[in-house]
Amino acid sequence: MTGNDQIHSWTLVTNQALESGWRVVRGSVMLAAAFLTAALCYFRKLHLCLGHWLKWWIGYLQRKFKRNLSVEAEVDLLSYCAREWKGDNPRATLMRKAYEELFWRHHIKCIRQVKRDNYDALRSVLFQIFSQGLSFPSWMKEKDIVKLPEKLLFSQGCNWIQQYSFGPEKYTGSNVYGKLRKCVELLKTQWTEFSGIKDYHKRGLKCNILFSDAMLESKLYEALKFIMLYHVTEVYEQMKTNKIIPSLFRLLFSRETSTDPLSFMMNHLNSVGDTCGLEQIDMFILGYSLEVKIKVFRLFKFNSRDFAVCYPEEPLREWPEISLLTENDRHYHIPVF
Repeated sequence: MTGNDQIHSWTLVTNQALESGWRVVRGSVMLAAAFLTAALCYFRKLHLCLGHWLKWWIGYLQRKFKRNLSVEAEVDLLSYCAREWKGDNPRATLMRKAYEELFWRHHIKCIRQVKRDNYDALRSVLFQIFSQGLSFPSWMKEKDIVKLPEKLLFSQGCNWIQQYSFGPEKYTGSNVYGKLRKCVELLKTQWTEFSGIKDYHKRGLKCNILFSDAMLESKLYEALKFIMLYHVTEVYEQMKTNKIIPSLFRLLFSRETSTDPLSFMMNHLNSVGDTCGLEQIDMFILGYSLEVKIKVFRLFKFNSRDFAVCYPEEPLREWPEISLLTENDRHYHIPVF
């Protein structure tokens, strides 16, 4: 009996030890499982949270970039027309016919929408000059345009240029020369870089970067305005010495609001970028100053001789041509052939 008791005791102790061990193992396993479950739930929530945050941030950057991009990507011309001009009213019908004319007769397949502000005519022209890699006008190759602001002051005594307005910025006083010099220098630098890029796609990428920087853009447009003013001043001096001048400038100086460069600047040019854009005669001066033929499709003039006009009307034969389209002579977009 004593041997049996000992065996029973050892069996009992072994069973108790095994049960105790199992309880410890089971507890550890359950604790580990609970910890693993909690960890998985935490990382799942963290993953979802990071996913939502990343998605929001990407969307924000995309919206911000798209909002700042002042010349949008190409879209199908007829699809754009169908979206913008619905209904059966006379104006919508006219616009649809005008867009169909562009598509079928002039072989314009796409359109690049341009940001609607009072710089959009200048933006449309400069974007095409840069994207096409056009070279400097002949007169710019002979003169350092960075020195033109000082030239007007010291050589021609145009101290009235201190009243030049940089878009919404109304008055800069004696600092105007430094600001104009920086604007013109930026235009010269950018134009040189773009004309030196031979690859079309590289120029396109660089255009997307430049035309999404509002601060740089405004400086470029102010430089274009000043170059227009410089040419008006030069031609005005020639007119005073009875030299033959282009007829478009005679038309400009015949207006009561632009009888000389000062009145042209005060009554017209200073408002560009602020309260208004370029007028038709300004487009003539812009084309003349940049030595480009600006062809504008005026859709609201469909079925008339003024549907397609050129600024200037009789450019020199070797001047490159760029095209714009407008629905109202106030805002301009870029047609893509």
